[in-house]
Amino acid sequence: MYVEDDYLMLSGLQHFVYCRRQWALIHIEQQWAENERTVEGNLFHNIAHDRDKTEKRGDVLIMRGLPVKSAALGVSGECDVVEFHKSKTGISLFAYNGLWQPFPIEYKKGAPKEHNADEIQLCAQAICLEEMLLCKIPCGSLFYGENRRRMQVDFTQELREKVCSAANEMHNLWEKGYTPKVKLHKGCNACSLKEICIPKLAKTRSPAAYIEERLKD
Repeated sequence: MYVEDDYLMLSGLQHFVYCRRQWALIHIEQQWAENERTVEGNLFHNIAHDRDKTEKRGDVLIMRGLPVKSAALGVSGECDVVEFHKSKTGISLFAYNGLWQPFPIEYKKGAPKEHNADEIQLCAQAICLEEMLLCKIPCGSLFYGENRRRMQVDFTQELREKVCSAANEMHNLWEKGYTPKVKLHKGCNACSLKEICIPKLAKTRSPAAYIEERLKD
């Protein structure tokens, strides 16, 4: 269990799983740069995070920008949207009659991705809600702006273990203050931190490798 002073940003889990170096540059070195993708993404999220838009539609209560935290993961942040569906097996909510089942929804501007960083971020939100509300949340959804559709994510034991493993590794790097070396991947060109990260350095030989080669000659 982590104390609140050691909590890291929940949203950082998505950065961390996608690219550990990107996460370290943002969260450890406090480096940031905007590009078209980040600006559009922020505008997209601002709509989802409008706390004044809490509403009730029949048997569904919709809350936006809901603050959450987890001592087990050592993270805190906000859920884009949490729907509470009326259910006989749900939980009670202050000022609302009946029982309600939480269903977290994370908004992403682009399209579904090949990696599982978005799923891990969403599952981490569910773990936070479970810890705070003392309930079980079996699934949630990712809403992608490009196709305007929801993709259901089942919070399997395997996914939960990946969340815990990523959170622990993230805390370890944070405590060491260590920024991982460059690892080139196809997402590097679209990254807003490309000029700060300098991914082309990955193609450069290390001084030790150069010296070893020269000694062999």
